[in-house]
Amino acid sequence: MFSNLFTRRAFAARVATLFPGLGLAAAVPASASPESRDDLVQKRNWDGKPADPNSFITPLIIHNDVIYIAGQGAHSHDTGENFPMDIENHTKHVMENVKHLVETGGGTMDSILQLTVYLAKIDDYDGMNKVFKTYFPHGGPARTTVAVANLPGNSLVEINCTAAVTRSQPHFLPAKRNEKE
Repeated sequence: MFSNLFTRRAFAARVATLFPGLGLAAAVPASASPESRDDLVQKRNWDGKPADPNSFITPLIIHNDVIYIAGQGAHSHDTGENFPMDIENHTKHVMENVKHLVETGGGTMDSILQLTVYLAKIDDYDGMNKVFKTYFPHGGPARTTVAVANLPGNSLVEINCTAAVTRSQPHFLPAKRNEKE
């Protein structure tokens, strides 16, 4: 009968019920505003600056030292450059976009944890892999590759990924919405 009263689990449950009544929430310092918290979701544009709050796609998000890269196609962040419509060129452009965004977010190619590769044709798998492996000389991340019916912008490949932050990057406060008074 008394053994149930003194188990660690029972003790922890009883102590936990005391915390709400102690007003511990008031002990949190006022300086812990959302702008200073490490868990703030940072939405960034291509250049690493705060993303336009009216934009419906954000290419780079950083949260809790994890970098999230939106799907990058061969013509994402298009500079107007013309290049051949083959899988090797498309994969190179996509991987350069991914590399730029990961590095802008404070990571490296070696800190990429997972990627998803979307191919317009599964027949392009070997050509994509030929270029892909050149970006990961120390071994690649976890990866899923699927063929899809079509990709935006006539891209033959699209890649999104998550990576770990390995170095500090400038901290920007979220962009303010332009509200009319």
